[in-house]
Amino acid sequence: MEILDKLSSWLGTDPHPASHMEKLLSALGAFLGILGVLIISHGVLGGQGTALIVTSMGASAVLLFAAPHSPLSQPWPVLGGHMLSSAIGITCVHFIPDTLTAAAVAVAVAIAVMYYLRCLHPPGGAAALAVVMGGDAVHSLGYAYLVTPLLLNVLVLLSVAMLFNAPFAHRRYPLWIARLGTADDAPAEEAMIAHSDLVYALSQIDSFIDVSEEDLLRIYHLATRHSHPTLGARG
Repeated sequence: MEILDKLSSWLGTDPHPASHMEKLLSALGAFLGILGVLIISHGVLGGQGTALIVTSMGASAVLLFAAPHSPLSQPWPVLGGHMLSSAIGITCVHFIPDTLTAAAVAVAVAIAVMYYLRCLHPPGGAAALAVVMGGDAVHSLGYAYLVTPLLLNVLVLLSVAMLFNAPFAHRRYPLWIARLGTADDAPAEEAMIAHSDLVYALSQIDSFIDVSEEDLLRIYHLATRHSHPTLGARG
């Protein structure tokens, strides 16, 4: 058992798996979102162009429907990540003749831009790569590609995520809507570390942390309430 635990830790497996219902909801939401994306992309690019372009949307669907409260899943990272990264990819196609070099530069620049503009979205790297490698079906559209099909695809995916997750309080999207439903669950100040201390601690970790400050505070509150039930009751 100890060996299995160590192996699980090394492989990075999820120690807190979601319920069966949560997994099924994530899958169903992704199905609806990607179906809309496929219909739009196929109408604009045809089969060959669609096959490559929608891969980045599939990655976004994982975040939007399996981790809707992740900072990486919020509307600005989704919109900015796809739009900016794709624009960078199109620019690289125009100015760098060698396709392989253009693809590598596009992904690298996209990561840097997403970091600085605070819209880090992992599928953005795939979006930049897909534009460069998309062939004539994509290249012929030029910057018009950013509107159709890209912007339409992003808006469809975001809309489905908002509507599909809305009936479930623990999944409501985007995150600010979920906060409205949990305002009454805010922990008492005496049972909490100060928000300013949490901000400071996060600033000392020189790496992107894929969890919101609110979720960290809520995790802390739940753990405190579990270990000290009377303290939690007063909150």
